[in-house]
Amino acid sequence: MSKQELVVLGQTDTGACCPGLVSAPLGDEQAADLAKLFKALGDPVRLRLLSMIASRAGGEVCVCDLTPAFDLSQPTISHHLKLLRQAGLIDCERRGTWVYYWALPATLDRLAAFLKTSQTAETTG
Repeated sequence: MSKQELVVLGQTDTGACCPGLVSAPLGDEQAADLAKLFKALGDPVRLRLLSMIASRAGGEVCVCDLTPAFDLSQPTISHHLKLLRQAGLIDCERRGTWVYYWALPATLDRLAAFLKTSQTAETTG
């Protein structure tokens, strides 16, 4: 039986729309979409912000809790958060004077599905 005839059990729709790194080459459109996500994560401040937001108990965090963690001005933090939002990695909601942020699991799952390797690929690569 060839690999093309095998059925992958437990594969989600996310994996179907975005093949994993070792399962199939990316098309132009998929590569462009994923590049936007990786570009947004290519800055250490944005990567830390996403980590702080995604790991927060309760699933959301106030910008007032993010800013003190960095030696950057509030407008700079807001700029980085805006880029993460534009990439579709996080979303937010204003509540009074504060803005609350949360990670978008579907986008994070898409990145994880792309980066995931199978055990077969790990042992043969």
